Amino acid sequence: MMDKLTELARDAEEKMDSRFKELDRTAEENQWKVIRAFQNHKVSDFHFNGSTGYGYNDRGREVLDLVYAQVFGAEAALVRPHFASGTHTISCALFGLLRPGDELLYLTGRPYDTLHKVIGKPGDGTGSLQDFGIRYKEAALTAEGKIDWTLAESLIGPDTKVIGIQRSRGYDWRASFTVEQIGEMVKRVKTIKPDVLVFVDNCYGEFTELKEPTEVGADLIAGSLIKNPGGGLAATGGYVAGTAEAVQAAAYRLTAPGIGGDVGAMLDTLRAMYQGLFLAPHLVGQALKGSVLAAALFEQLGFETSPRWDEPRTDLIQAIRFGKPDALIAFVQGIQAAAAVDSHVVPEAWDMPGYEHPVIMAAGSFIQGGSLELSADAPIREPYIAYMQGGLTYAHVKYGLLQSLERLAQQDIIVI
Repeated sequence: MMDKLTELARDAEEKMDSRFKELDRTAEENQWKVIRAFQNHKVSDFHFNGSTGYGYNDRGREVLDLVYAQVFGAEAALVRPHFASGTHTISCALFGLLRPGDELLYLTGRPYDTLHKVIGKPGDGTGSLQDFGIRYKEAALTAEGKIDWTLAESLIGPDTKVIGIQRSRGYDWRASFTVEQIGEMVKRVKTIKPDVLVFVDNCYGEFTELKEPTEVGADLIAGSLIKNPGGGLAATGGYVAGTAEAVQAAAYRLTAPGIGGDVGAMLDTLRAMYQGLFLAPHLVGQALKGSVLAAALFEQLGFETSPRWDEPRTDLIQAIRFGKPDALIAFVQGIQAAAAVDSHVVPEAWDMPGYEHPVIMAAGSFIQGGSLELSADAPIREPYIAYMQGGLTYAHVKYGLLQSLERLAQQDIIVI
């Protein structure tokens, strides 16, 4: 069985040679961009030393912020292990920018599940945005997954303070938005309301293209260090980047007004954050190659994938529509079985905090929840779509796909 599957993968790889070369070129240019930022800010080994207590005058922390700002083409950045997750980072960004009476409008439809509780409901008593008197609207996407500009323009009003954009697809069957498309969104909303601030959830997107949303006009972006920019080494944390004013607002929310990013002991985290950023472009390229292989293999077997193997990539996520729960679960369990960590664990669906449906998650990773590492997850709901992401090496992704296909074949879900 495995011999047949390996041959199937090799046949797919032959037709993807030109696609792989494109991804290698993107990784190469992004690698040079990161190196130039390190060189420009004269990174040295003493920047890897941590601080304790208040963390005053932590030069390694200060330079890391400057490096990130240059890499992302931003005025400023805040990179901290004190951000507990991507959701926490996004929450700090939104609470930093918005005040009671302001309005948040998500331009890209309903955001990712874990943000629903951050947005909340008026008077819910949880300390959510709406509980603090911040109004919320969302412009549903068209049936084709595009911005409904007629609807969006009707929703932008005098109190609209922040426009939210989710770059990645989340748990939706839609294409993720490219940086070029985000640039067009920014230009259009600022034509309608010049003083509006544009926030972009950049999770899963870093280094998949040659530009980031801050380079096409976004006022603030946020992401997680256990995704792309942490390079598989950062053990925790997140970042925001954008205008100096917007970054400071997020920093005041993370710590306290008047303190912002001037404090925060980095302990022993700096070396991993610097080295992870250095490795990130290459590792993102490896993960993207794995996603392309996944699309090609499952398309050959008759499954719908998004994006397709030959379509442009703007994030790590590969969606595969299985149509029935047993196939979805078998795929995710196969990914777990291929892990170097916890391969003996069999994932089952459960009610994860922040999610509205039971979720099954394959996460045999060195960093808990590290989704630059090979992982897959899915809400158990129709049409039973699996979302695969990451892979520190292409070989690991390929192995995971072969393990999943073998499991699907053993359960007579596919025929090889």
